[in-house]
Amino acid sequence: MIKIKRVYDGTEKGDGYRVLVDRLWPRGVSKEKAKIDLWLKDIGPSDGLRKWFGHDPEKWKEFKKRYEMELKENEEAVDRLKHVIREEKTVTFVFAAKDEDHNNAVVLRDYFGKGD
Repeated sequence: MIKIKRVYDGTEKGDGYRVLVDRLWPRGVSKEKAKIDLWLKDIGPSDGLRKWFGHDPEKWKEFKKRYEMELKENEEAVDRLKHVIREEKTVTFVFAAKDEDHNNAVVLRDYFGKGD
């Protein structure tokens, strides 16, 4: 099962294996508090795409399309995440964005096809 959760929302036992899927470390959160099992920087959208999107909901469909294209070209990071998903009962994609509906973790959850 794949879940998504903001890093600022804290941890719960049901989170399982926590993977930070952002390219940048979240502001104001210590590594101890975040309790991240894996920081997979390379799975996050490219800096150019992230800056272009700017979490603008009107750009969401195009962002999703462009990010999925980046994922198709990013075999190493995608394969690493696939391995984690196969090995762990529950995986939580952790992200920092304020918008819980329009962010890269949502795209990843859909891309890997196993939401809760």
